[in-house]
Amino acid sequence: MSVVDSLEKLEQVVREFKELDETMTHYSDILGLAGWDQQVMAPKKGKAYFAKVRGTLSTELFRLGTSDRMGELLNALTQPDVQQHLEESVKAAVREYKRSYDKNKKIPEKLHKEFTIHTANARTVWEEARAENNFEKFRPTLERTVELVRQYAELYGYEKHPYDALLDDYEPGLTVEQLDRIFSKLRERTVQLLERIRNSGNEPRDVFEGNFDVAQQEKFNLHLLPSLGYDLEAGRLDVTAHPFAITINVGDVRITTRYFEDDPKSSLFATIHEAGHALYEQGVNPDYEGSVISGGVSLGIHESQSRFLENMVGRSEAFWERYLADYKNFFPGKFDNVSVRDFYRSVNIVQPSFIRVEADELTYNLHIMIRYEIEKGLVEGTLEVKDLPRLWNEKMREYLGVEPPTDTLGVLQDVHWSYGNFGYFPTYSLGNLYAAQIRRTILKQFPDFYDIIRAGEFSKIREWLRENIHQYGSLYQPSELIERVTGEPLNPDYLVDYFEEKYSDVYGL
Repeated sequence: MSVVDSLEKLEQVVREFKELDETMTHYSDILGLAGWDQQVMAPKKGKAYFAKVRGTLSTELFRLGTSDRMGELLNALTQPDVQQHLEESVKAAVREYKRSYDKNKKIPEKLHKEFTIHTANARTVWEEARAENNFEKFRPTLERTVELVRQYAELYGYEKHPYDALLDDYEPGLTVEQLDRIFSKLRERTVQLLERIRNSGNEPRDVFEGNFDVAQQEKFNLHLLPSLGYDLEAGRLDVTAHPFAITINVGDVRITTRYFEDDPKSSLFATIHEAGHALYEQGVNPDYEGSVISGGVSLGIHESQSRFLENMVGRSEAFWERYLADYKNFFPGKFDNVSVRDFYRSVNIVQPSFIRVEADELTYNLHIMIRYEIEKGLVEGTLEVKDLPRLWNEKMREYLGVEPPTDTLGVLQDVHWSYGNFGYFPTYSLGNLYAAQIRRTILKQFPDFYDIIRAGEFSKIREWLRENIHQYGSLYQPSELIERVTGEPLNPDYLVDYFEEKYSDVYGL
């Protein structure tokens, strides 16, 4: 061995690396808990100071990850003659830390701390601006966020487009060149199908009429979650302005939703969606706990799990053959004359709308493309923050044929830019693409897939996902994992094939 000159020395280096990995994971766990608290529980007057506390913790974590000792350990453990002696889980952890080390080493500590504190405070500003329908209140904060994000992209470095540097944080290896090609094909076939649906003259009836008691909505969600496999002893359901899932550790994976009396579908499908994320994290091999590989490998793969459960399971006719009777019991008198077929068609109405998280499956990806194009422009400097309300509305008209009446329903609707999460949005559509390919594979192995759903035997589906995807955490790279699971690289055609099949049924095309 060239750097580690004996197996005994290697064991010592691996032991120290694992200890550092565990320490950093503990810091991340506490930061995750702090982030959940700030969004769900913290009183308004304490949030500004809390942001500084999170900045301090995040900076300490940043220091550990870019320390000289981490560099020395990674240098030793990435040598070819050393790699062959490492366990697969250790090699994966080394890979993850090496990727973040190489990037974060380029970021000055002062800049990292400013970014952390700024974005923690930006969340509060966004919440207020959204509630007041006041983009100008958020604009200066977002302008500074964009400046910081541009600095990060330049410091990270890139070959062709500055946005590539940011995409890599969320979906390693993904590039603008690849996304433009995927989105171009997806957009063309989506618009064609949307036009056929509009001309079908067979619009489903909306069966959700009147108001629905919020307490009953929550009770149904809590009734449904364990059936889907979500372990409430290893998680909890709370309320927030923007639904999310967060992992504190394998035994503590929390989800949130939001409730509207006049739109029970919002909380229902948001809860199923976040449960998909949570099942992934609850299903990771417990041996990985305390390591960087104990979480999902990428946001695209993560989103595939939530979109699969929400849409390909939760919006299927088989699902409501099992659960409509239960749903009716929670809302007496609301659906007395509604058949399973009526309900199924209603939850799959294609209707271009203002809000991304409440968009139907088909038009959802068009929402993502709008955000992707705006983000690219902001990062490369061809668009400016002050123009966003106008640009947003123009693109909504072009892509979806609707124009938001307020900024709350438009440019202020998403939380991601307050966090500085540029490069995040494309992973939502990537998740849809992965999910369709995974569904195709499951159908090959379980031709009775929808009979399983109809019978409410979700444990079979959950165990398949756990065995083939969840248990591995971040052991494999996203592209490697999808090929292991499905036998081929990502193929965008499967998503549109799924759309054609589903909406031909719903709309009688």
